[in-house]
Amino acid sequence: MTIDFLERFPELKPLMRRGSEFLGCPLPIVGGAMTWVSDAGLVAATSEAGGFGVLACGAMTPDLLRAEIQNTRTKTHKPFGVNLILMHPDLDALIRVCVEEKVSHVFLAGGIAGKGKIEMLHGGGAKVLAFAPALILAKRLVRDGVDALLIEGSEAGGHVGPVSTGVLAQEILPEIQDVPVFVAGGIGRGRMMRTYLEMGASGIQLGTLLVCATESRAHPKFKEAFMKANARDAVLSPQFDPRFPVIPVRAIANAGMRAFLEKQQEVVALFDQGILDQKAAQLEIEHFWTGALRRAVMDGDIENGSLMAGQSVGFVRDIKSVHQIFTDFLEDAFV
Repeated sequence: MTIDFLERFPELKPLMRRGSEFLGCPLPIVGGAMTWVSDAGLVAATSEAGGFGVLACGAMTPDLLRAEIQNTRTKTHKPFGVNLILMHPDLDALIRVCVEEKVSHVFLAGGIAGKGKIEMLHGGGAKVLAFAPALILAKRLVRDGVDALLIEGSEAGGHVGPVSTGVLAQEILPEIQDVPVFVAGGIGRGRMMRTYLEMGASGIQLGTLLVCATESRAHPKFKEAFMKANARDAVLSPQFDPRFPVIPVRAIANAGMRAFLEKQQEVVALFDQGILDQKAAQLEIEHFWTGALRRAVMDGDIENGSLMAGQSVGFVRDIKSVHQIFTDFLEDAFV
């Protein structure tokens, strides 16, 4: 049905061709890798609907990642990818899993990979995509050999950089043309996708809009919180002490967001008392979000858990299939 839609509107094809060919799917719409949300079910549904699903490895062990890749393949024969966090302590083992399982596309997030990691993935036949929060880093990643870039603005959910999607697009799209560039962050309507495609993007990434998909395993209370929220409710987490810089996290404001500030105060006090060293204290702060997100997504604790969401949460008003989300999205852009 999605492909039929593309046939009805041929003006789509020139704008989408590069991204579609790179990903190997009809729609160059990447499903954002959301920890605890982007599992085999949602990833397969995204690919089956014509987009490109991406498994969120998050803190998975290599064995768990392998099992999730294999589980996804029982649900779809269409292409999908895996997102790896570069600070994961078992990163090399996770890369080996992706190579052994012949994952076609690997997304590297949370830092700069370096040529070695990229070459490991290339050696296994994978295409490598990396996040670029600034033009200077985008150019470095291209020199290091990545096959495509994602630029994600501060409107996105979860861990974000300081610059808005619109500014990043204006900064990077005219300058980077050697590799495909996908745009993410705050995209809530199809006409915004069309704007970025016309600016030179090869495609986009959607995360927040897919949380309330029928195929998403997120707890009903988690989905309900999304459907009730407005854009202004998705705010950035506070930083307590400049000695312990935290990557801002965008989430729907709740008691859990306030608890993060209290956690920082507690950890800084332990550091000042000499109980924790700098590295251990920093890890204590960063680890807060892993447990808090799971409590919200899986257990439905929407008061004390983390409701990571982009500002496009204001466009989420009901539960529908990924296929319907994509169809509505395209109709908004091209009808």
